[in-house]
Amino acid sequence: MIYDIEYETMPREALEAIQLKRLQTVLSKVYATVPFYRKKFGEAAILPGDIKRLEDLRSLPFTTKQDLRDNYPFGMFAMPMESVVRIHASSGTTGQPTVVGYTARDINTWAQLMARALSAGGASRGDIIHNAYGYGLFTGGLGVHYGAEKLGASVIPVSGGNTRRQVTIMKDFKPTILTATPSYSLHLAEAAEEMGVSFADLHFKSGIFGAEPWSEDMRQEIERKLHLNAIDIYGLSEIIGPGVSIECLEAKNGLHLFEDHFIPEIIDPDTGEVLPYGETGELVITTITKEAFPVIRYRTRDITSLNPEPCVCGRTHARMKKVSGRTDDMLIIRGVNVFPSQIESILMQVEGVAPHYQLIVEREDKLDTLTVMVEVSEQMFSDEVKALQRTGDTIAAEIKDYLGVTAKVKLVEPKTIQRSEGKAARVIDKRKI
Repeated sequence: MIYDIEYETMPREALEAIQLKRLQTVLSKVYATVPFYRKKFGEAAILPGDIKRLEDLRSLPFTTKQDLRDNYPFGMFAMPMESVVRIHASSGTTGQPTVVGYTARDINTWAQLMARALSAGGASRGDIIHNAYGYGLFTGGLGVHYGAEKLGASVIPVSGGNTRRQVTIMKDFKPTILTATPSYSLHLAEAAEEMGVSFADLHFKSGIFGAEPWSEDMRQEIERKLHLNAIDIYGLSEIIGPGVSIECLEAKNGLHLFEDHFIPEIIDPDTGEVLPYGETGELVITTITKEAFPVIRYRTRDITSLNPEPCVCGRTHARMKKVSGRTDDMLIIRGVNVFPSQIESILMQVEGVAPHYQLIVEREDKLDTLTVMVEVSEQMFSDEVKALQRTGDTIAAEIKDYLGVTAKVKLVEPKTIQRSEGKAARVIDKRKI
């Protein structure tokens, strides 16, 4: 089902006309109200009125996460605090938190976008949504919550944690849509199995998973274990939260990016050059309808590509390819670029290996080393040592052949790697660089 037929199926010419008008409005606003942007535009010798075409957007400077941190907490807000009704923030585990604000209209826009997203993922009025995204400063839980209510569905605000209790709720309340991080969904499947509960006997038809990169192989694993259609959703708090883009149930072939609210670009992450449709690079997004916290050419650090062709579902907005990783999560091991999702794809094709792993990077004698710690099944762990050694050697060889990097592989018993209720901690970088 398409929630907003008028805008989601709009011809590109009409869509681009709306984008340009909204872009010009937001540029005038940030220039007048946000000192950071007034200074940046001045340094680039650009005025808002100089932007006459969408192509002129590329002449504007980028905004980075460090810019947001440098203006902590409210320096990037374009509205006075008396107009801000909601504040969210990142965890700040890698530095100063990034703080985002919403007006009442922003909250309504976000709810509308999430209603679109949930519809694309198979939800409708009458569905019951089991929302296992975290509530609080993290945008995931409340984003799904308000979108579900806007759609007219019932929502169970279960949040993360209390995993066994969640399984009981799934049995008793009979939800039909699951929303969670992909890694936590597999944790739910583990807990259900321990409790003697089969997801095949539950009532889920779709699961909408996001907040961390995940591979096609993990999708297959989730669908096999949870007996549902696994749909990828994308968003980030700096842009609005979840609901920036989502796959449709009909195709599951790229995430529809809601271009009437966001202008996407793909750039070369090293040079900043804008790349054409189809080429892979870093996603840059400009918000064109947000009031409290608009951002211009925000570098997301997410690696993807854009496809402007209309989808079989009828939506006409550009589709972004499933995010393969992040430029700032990318590991460089002896000159080789490695994304966790690439390792995941290899692991998911090895029989007897569980979808729980960590990458440990260390520096020994001035050389980088990569250790892949991965769980194996109960049956495999009970096998003889030679069988385990063969599996480890197979994984190491596949990583070498596919990525060109030498890795140590450490197979560990089930439940060894700590589970996460939110984003999985895939990388432990112990290097002193």
